[in-house]
Amino acid sequence: MTRKEKFKRTIQYFLITQPEPETELTYHDAFELIIATILSAQCTDKRVNMITPSLMEKYPDPESMAKAEPEEIFEYIKSCTYPNNKSRHLSGMSRMLVHEFGGIIPSDPELLQRLPGVGRKTANVVASVAFNKPVMAVDTHVFRVANRIGLVKNAKTPRSVEDQLSENIPTKLIHKAHHWLILHGRYICKARNPLCNKCGLTDICKYYQENNNKK
Repeated sequence: MTRKEKFKRTIQYFLITQPEPETELTYHDAFELIIATILSAQCTDKRVNMITPSLMEKYPDPESMAKAEPEEIFEYIKSCTYPNNKSRHLSGMSRMLVHEFGGIIPSDPELLQRLPGVGRKTANVVASVAFNKPVMAVDTHVFRVANRIGLVKNAKTPRSVEDQLSENIPTKLIHKAHHWLILHGRYICKARNPLCNKCGLTDICKYYQENNNKK
C-alpha cells in the first residue's frame, strides 16, 4: 500500500467514525482558547477545564488580564502543571495583545508565535480551532499516531510530522485531522498499551503489523 492510499484509507475511516471532531478544551472565544491551550501544555484537558471558568470570570478579556501581575494569575492556575511559568506567560501574552494587537487575537500562526508562551503547536491549535486555518498542530498524540500508522516517513521532529501531514491531507480537512489524530492517540492509540483491538486501522498500521509479526 502506498502512503497516498494509506492517507486515503485513514481519512475515510475518521470521516465515518468522527465526522465532526472537536477539541476537548472548553472555550467561548479565541482569548479563552489561547489561555486554555497555554495551560494544557503537559496538563490534561480535564484539569484545564476545571481551571478556566474562575480564571475567565476574574479576567474575561486581554485588558483585564493585562493589568494583573503573574502572582495574581498564579492563584487561579496553581493546580495545573508549571503554574509559575504559565502565569508569567499569560500575563505577558495579555499585555502584548493589548499593546501590540489592540486586544485582538491574531489568526495568523506566525503572529501568534510572537506572544509569550505561544510556540508553534499552540499557535497552530488556535489558528486551526478558532479560525479554521489549514494548519496542523502536532502534539505528542499526533506525533505518535502519525508515526505508528506510517502516515509519515523518517519523521523525527514535530515539524517534520507537520509538514508531511499537511502535504498529504486535503486542505479543507486539516483542521479536522488535527482532532482525529489527537483523539485517536488519547483514547485508542495510547502511548502505553495501545488498544489495537478497538482500532479500525490495524489493516494499514505499521506499528500493529510489525508487533504482530513478532508474535
